[in-house]
Amino acid sequence: MTRVLVVDDDAMVRSGFAAILGAEPDLEVVGQAADGAEALTRTRSLAPDVVVMDVRMPRVDGIEATRRLLRLDPAPRVLVVTTFEHDSYVMEALEAGAHGFLLKRAGADQLVHAVRTVASTDGLLFPEAIRDLVRAARPASARQLPELSDREAEVLRLLARGLSNAEIAGELYLGQETVKTHVRSLLAKLAVRDRTQAVVAAFESGFVG
Repeated sequence: MTRVLVVDDDAMVRSGFAAILGAEPDLEVVGQAADGAEALTRTRSLAPDVVVMDVRMPRVDGIEATRRLLRLDPAPRVLVVTTFEHDSYVMEALEAGAHGFLLKRAGADQLVHAVRTVASTDGLLFPEAIRDLVRAARPASARQLPELSDREAEVLRLLARGLSNAEIAGELYLGQETVKTHVRSLLAKLAVRDRTQAVVAAFESGFVG
């Protein structure tokens, strides 16, 4: 069961998201919060696995709340939601460590899929949308990558396509544990927290286009 906290300053959005997610047998909405400050308090007391986080909120916005949430131990996974497709706030949230983003106009099925994907440490949400967001916010080669081994470079390209560890293993004819080792090495070299940030770095540097 995945425990979810819904954070939005619009009560109707909060209740709508909570109703959609709470209807799923594998998802439990453990609470709601009206801004980033309340999200921090409720995360400490409720220990959600995933926080569905609005970006633009009073007091503490979704970007700063994401930074603070990811300092917790254990830290939740964070899915940021936004009204605008090329919102610069979303790019900042991803760089702050958010694990994915979703448009508020997305359908119920997309919301459920997004939460499940973000909950998985082996998942990457909407790689094409991340690519488009990076292109809109940053010029190519705005970031330099460290030197990667040939295998790490292959793994990064496949991560950028949104492939899971099992799918990467199939593409490269490797065992899943070997793939996990390569992913861990790649994240350490790039000095990033997770696959999402690795893919952002790959797009920002122009390593993948």
